[in-house]
Amino acid sequence: QVQLVESGGGLVQAGGSLRLSCAASMDIFRLNSMAWYRQTPGNQRELVAALTSGGKTNYAHSVKGRFTISKDNAKNTVSLQMNSLKSEDTAVYYCAVVLGRQYWGQGTQVTVSS
Repeated sequence: QVQLVESGGGLVQAGGSLRLSCAASMDIFRLNSMAWYRQTPGNQRELVAALTSGGKTNYAHSVKGRFTISKDNAKNTVSLQMNSLKSEDTAVYYCAVVLGRQYWGQGTQVTVSS
């Protein structure tokens, strides 16, 4: 069982930055992959950024060049640095990891005001 706790969400003006963090209850170097998803009301959860155990990254086209996913093995955290935020980035952001199966955090709200 893996527990994930997100933090760092909040309200920010368009053009601003936020950094989301996801603390895992285990050594993250054991994980197959780590990712951030987001969801808005009435829509499916969408992949924002992913990081494999081998260090490969993958980003949604809409965030490429603005968001960066990273990990800190010593702190067992996965982070998402979000720059140049837009109103369309407003969503609940979820951390997800894979270790045999996928585990989800509880989500953190990000609101970007225009």
